[in-house]
Amino acid sequence: KPVSGKWVSRYDHLTFDSASKMDIDHTVPLANAWRSGASSWTTEQRKAFANDLTHPQLVAVSATSNRAKGDQSPDQWAPPAKDYWCAYAESWTAVKATYKLTVTQAEKAKLTEMLNMCAA
Repeated sequence: KPVSGKWVSRYDHLTFDSASKMDIDHTVPLANAWRSGASSWTTEQRKAFANDLTHPQLVAVSATSNRAKGDQSPDQWAPPAKDYWCAYAESWTAVKATYKLTVTQAEKAKLTEMLNMCAA
C-alpha cells in the first residue's frame, strides 16, 4: 500500500498526494466488455481480462473522473484532458482488438475522431 508520493490522473491532469484519491480504471470497463462479447467468456477468461497487466488496460486516474466515466464507451464519455485522447483511443482499440470485443458505429466514430488527435 503506497504511503507517500505524488500521483497525476491521466484523464484530467489532477495531482494528488494521497493514493486514496486515485482509482485504477479499466480503459474498457468490465460492463462494456460484457456487452461487447465477454458475456460468452469463461470465468477464467473474465478474470484474466479484469487483471490484465500486459495490455494497455489499467490506468491510474482520479476517483472523480473514474466515477464520471462509469461503464461508458468513448462516444458517451471522453477524458476531459484532450491531450490524452490519442493514448486513450489507442488503448481502447488495442484492448477491444486483443479480446475480439465488438465496437458500435458510434464508438468507432468517436475513436476515429480521437485517433485523429495522434497526428496533430
